[in-house]
Amino acid sequence: MKNAILTIDFLRASHEVAHQLIGATFTVNGVGGIIVETEAYDQLDPASHTFVGKTARNAAMFGAPGCAYVYRSYGIHWCLNFVCKAEGHGAGVLIRAIEPIAGLQAMMTRRGTDKVSLLCSGPGKLGQALAILHDYNGMPLQKSPFELTPVKNSVDIICGPRIGISKAIDLPWRFGLFGSPFISRPFR
Repeated sequence: MKNAILTIDFLRASHEVAHQLIGATFTVNGVGGIIVETEAYDQLDPASHTFVGKTARNAAMFGAPGCAYVYRSYGIHWCLNFVCKAEGHGAGVLIRAIEPIAGLQAMMTRRGTDKVSLLCSGPGKLGQALAILHDYNGMPLQKSPFELTPVKNSVDIICGPRIGISKAIDLPWRFGLFGSPFISRPFR
């Protein structure tokens, strides 16, 4: 699959947005890089936080498209999703990995490693490297501290089943930049 877009349309289905985001550049307070891996989640999907309906924890996913949904995973890591679809329908895209290009020293300090390939190769690592906070939950992605720039050139995208979940594991809603050494795990 190829991807080259000039804008990201968060009113689309989560798996379409997840595809659109591959190759886009994302930073938080000037720290970040190229999105190389995403996963889509939808309210009708039993693996989604929104499957059970709106709760205090997942309320941002039912809010305005183009906002952040931040949650704590396993009580340890802050993870970042981009909300998509029309308000009232809980859907989003988990940002699984980026290729670090901006603020490398800050990421290395936050992660405690100088190995660039390990800085953002998973949603928890990415959250730590970008200093994602729960305070960002519900914030629009087009405003500071965020900067999201759509991909300008065509990129090759691979897709496959999502990982790290136990329900709806067969859906091919995990997307990655073909050949990237910065993804969290190889595609099968």
